[in-house]
Amino acid sequence: MTLLIFTDLDGTLLDHESYDFTPARPILARLAAMRAPVVLASSKTAAEIAEWQQRLGLSGTPAIVENGAALFDGTFDDDAYQRLRAALAEIGAPFRGFGDMSAEEVAEVTGLSPAEAALAKRRGHSEPGLWQGSEAALQGFLAALAARGITARRGGRFLTLGFGGTKAGRMAELIARFKPSHTVALGDAPNDIEMLTQADFGVIVANPHGPGLPPLPGEAEGRVIRTTAPGPQGWAEGMETILSRIG
Repeated sequence: MTLLIFTDLDGTLLDHESYDFTPARPILARLAAMRAPVVLASSKTAAEIAEWQQRLGLSGTPAIVENGAALFDGTFDDDAYQRLRAALAEIGAPFRGFGDMSAEEVAEVTGLSPAEAALAKRRGHSEPGLWQGSEAALQGFLAALAARGITARRGGRFLTLGFGGTKAGRMAELIARFKPSHTVALGDAPNDIEMLTQADFGVIVANPHGPGLPPLPGEAEGRVIRTTAPGPQGWAEGMETILSRIG
């Protein structure tokens, strides 16, 4: 395999507001002709990713789901999620996860449509939710989770629980599996930094809606580049630059 691409979705390959990816279509078609797999790496669930793979013409390619909690190869498995929910029931803390909410409530707290919220509830490996207790009680909750091998990450308004795993870790697994000559990673947010710096070439897609990324290792040498355009326009801009370099 000559080239393997890893890409974030929201705000990177997909427009931040409309979720449109039209500007990226020509490059996606070019990569398909090259037989260069495009691996989606996102916080989305396998059910959500499967929908996007179909829309993007990427079905049959592995994906990194739930922020690196697992790899999705076309089959759904919720064993880890069931163990996670059982641990939460055992601890009995004031944490309200997606599994405690209806699809309508998930839609309300996330801004997703009801149909998208239903897919977001089909979790396999991690549980986002709202902490409804005090800060002091939170520390006890985190300790109880850690004793059961469960990690917690804060991002925005949600506390997300899981059994570990990162986008960069899953990326390393796929590189070992496919052994490509070159790797490219594209992202727009701080949780993409490890992925961007681990690839042979990293593309920081402009993000006018976020805090931006600091200078990254490899940027001064041109191994990591920044786009001027955001979203799918920036994605296409960055990939065009990298493809011209690789030849």
